[in-house]
Amino acid sequence: MASDEAPLTDAPKPRVRGEGTAAAAASRGGLLSALRDRHLGLVLLAPSALTFLMLLVFPLGYGIYTSFLQRHVLEPEGIWVGLDNYAWLLGNADFWRSLLISSFWAGATVGLQIILGTAVALLLHQPFKGRSVVRGLVLFPYMMPVVSVVLIWMLLYNALYGVVNWLLVQAGIIGTPIAWLSQPASAFWAVVFVGVWKYFPFVVVIVLARLQVISQDLYEAARIDGASAWARFVDITLPQLRDVLLVVALLRTIFMFNNFEIVFLLTGGGPLQATMTLPIMVYEQAFGVYELGRGSAIAVVMFVILIAVMSVYFTFLRKEND
Repeated sequence: MASDEAPLTDAPKPRVRGEGTAAAAASRGGLLSALRDRHLGLVLLAPSALTFLMLLVFPLGYGIYTSFLQRHVLEPEGIWVGLDNYAWLLGNADFWRSLLISSFWAGATVGLQIILGTAVALLLHQPFKGRSVVRGLVLFPYMMPVVSVVLIWMLLYNALYGVVNWLLVQAGIIGTPIAWLSQPASAFWAVVFVGVWKYFPFVVVIVLARLQVISQDLYEAARIDGASAWARFVDITLPQLRDVLLVVALLRTIFMFNNFEIVFLLTGGGPLQATMTLPIMVYEQAFGVYELGRGSAIAVVMFVILIAVMSVYFTFLRKEND
């Protein structure tokens, strides 16, 4: 006997009042939340972006603009002269001499910093008693203020009572004391030595950090194969340090090419312009003869030179990686 009851079917659920409104609100809430997240990112980035604009973009743009002006340091506005400052620059023998001196200064100091810093890092990487103390003492020149370093070396170089002359005379290397910072033949290398002594600890720290992560298994395998210490250095250590040394060379070249204080405080660009680097020439033009336009033009040329050096570096690095 068939049941009189109708089969059960899924009856439509009654619509809850306000359910559509809640779904729409949830959708709008998700959209607002996404917008808030997006705006929050912009708000968080704004201080860094403003700082970047104020400290880098604006000074760079203003310096480039000033290089097209003939402007006295006391004048609020200058006269637009176009490329006249650059034409004066390219025809000025003092600029080319300063460019050559700056190139030698950067090349000599960076090369010697890398050689000395790598050698000291290799020594400090070896186990010996008191290694931690020596590692701390090596950083001493880098931590000293530049003014203190300059005063110390001016005393050491002094022709009458300087320790450098006394040691060289006692060793029989020179017969009479030398005025190191007053003679064109010796002033340049005396300043280079101070630059190397001051900044070589930077190279020590970077190279030492890289040495500590080189796998010792490579050296053990080389010893088993009978490789000498020199062979292990050339075939293992140098290739492992190559990328680090390239980065250090780029950073130190940029820094030393722009370095002003060491040369200026030691010699002021003399004697007879033997140490007149481009940063000192910028200072002389801007605050010596009050030609801000010409000083800015020299600074812009320095910037372009460093951009070219960086481009060559990254092009070389990309080709090597490929």
